[in-house]
Amino acid sequence: MVPSAMVASAAAVAGAARTSGASPRRRRAAVVGSGFGGLAAAVRLQAAGFDTTIFEARDKPGGRAYVYEEKGFVFDGGPTVITAPHCLEEVFAAAGRRMADYVELLPVTPLYKLWWSDGTEMDYVGDSDSMLAQIRRRFPGDEAGYLRFVDYTKKVFQRGYVELAAQPFLRFWDMVKVAPQLATLRADRSVYATVSRFVKHEHLRQALSFHSLLVGGNPFETSSIYTLIHYLERNWGVFFPRGGTGALVRAMVRVFEELGGTLRLSCPVRDIALSGAGAATVHHVLAGDREREPFDVVVSNADLQHTYARLYSTVPAAAGMARRVERMQWSMSLFVLYFGTDRLYRQSIAHHTVIFGPRYKGLLDDIFHGAQLPDDFSLYLHAPTVTDPSLAPPGCDSFYVLAPVPHLGNAPLDWNSIAPAYADRLLASLERYLPDLRRHVVAKRWMTPADFRSELNSYHGSAFSCAPRLRQSAWFRPHNRDARIPGLYLVGAGTHPGAGVPGVVNSAKATASLIVQDYAR
Repeated sequence: MVPSAMVASAAAVAGAARTSGASPRRRRAAVVGSGFGGLAAAVRLQAAGFDTTIFEARDKPGGRAYVYEEKGFVFDGGPTVITAPHCLEEVFAAAGRRMADYVELLPVTPLYKLWWSDGTEMDYVGDSDSMLAQIRRRFPGDEAGYLRFVDYTKKVFQRGYVELAAQPFLRFWDMVKVAPQLATLRADRSVYATVSRFVKHEHLRQALSFHSLLVGGNPFETSSIYTLIHYLERNWGVFFPRGGTGALVRAMVRVFEELGGTLRLSCPVRDIALSGAGAATVHHVLAGDREREPFDVVVSNADLQHTYARLYSTVPAAAGMARRVERMQWSMSLFVLYFGTDRLYRQSIAHHTVIFGPRYKGLLDDIFHGAQLPDDFSLYLHAPTVTDPSLAPPGCDSFYVLAPVPHLGNAPLDWNSIAPAYADRLLASLERYLPDLRRHVVAKRWMTPADFRSELNSYHGSAFSCAPRLRQSAWFRPHNRDARIPGLYLVGAGTHPGAGVPGVVNSAKATASLIVQDYAR
């Protein structure tokens, strides 16, 4: 607990400020974690007049967007699909800046290349005429159904993203108010079931339903609301920052520090204790090798379970929330293999490629509910040098390949033993598309579910926090403002609206607006 002398001192300072007639002091905000959600919240709070400090456990900012460098190759650690660029532009605008002055977003086309095990391939694009031409050629009879699907996703996008993505759901009534619209859109149906109402060919059903995996959801279980991703990408496109995703992180850090914010790297938060009560609650943050520091507000971009079970372990009100989040259904984990080649492949591949294995539903059942690592896999291949050759040495290409795998709560596997052979299997499977690949790999590293747990404090090694199911969305998701711990707020994949870059950046918008409102009273 916090020493009584510290409590008395904090109260004395506050009392002196009230009675002296001095101008109100600037509120102090601590942001735990420098992922996109934490950075976006920190920029907004610093711009709004809070003295804001970011505490980051790792040696570089970014969270899941951490950057690895090896032998001249640059590997973006996580997010590589940048959509809805306006939500990022809004962060810079809140600071009185133009994003274009700090980082350049390059359009990616096609949005994705899709490959199936039977040799079928498709360029997934935002252009309606091109999509229809491909559907007509490969999936005859599904053209009209596809157009109806697009119309449906437009309605879902308007309701689920434009109107609700940056709105906090703090009361059950907030959910009740939107329930009729969600019922009309059949939010109770899964993404895959909804897609299947419009198109019949199995490959096309997979092409239109895989997007929920990008935010940690099983297409057979995730609410149809997440079909909005299709329209979001179609409407605004897919982008990649020049210099890699890390360039976007660095741009946001630069703005934050220009505003006077403080970033502390290699400074993990070990414990947060409370003093005072109600609006006078003070959060005493113990981080790195520093002494405790008092803050009015804490914004946690850390994992949900880590926040409640470890950071606030001495706070009784946190215990119940820790138990609740542990009972939630969590997203799958990932095996991510980063590799660089000494030959060029970029002329024959796309920036983003999704490779579907021979199984779809069965494989997803194994990934989300199985106790073992499946023998087969579906893959996402990221080839950033297709768009930005500077991310590899001359004459070389940079990649990562991502395989969804069960999280450690379902499959507590020994990844230290499994990883080398699994990495080789992934490389071998890619030789169908990247000839002679293994002979040309000159740099590689990987990230396993165990690394998600140890490096990112992710519960069960989950890659996307709690799964985006209907009963874990909006009001049912942990709220942007904690109801029992005054001054504690959440951003990131675990709170509303969920995972993905637009999701976590919109969570920061919702959370920062709440904080400004709460502390303007």
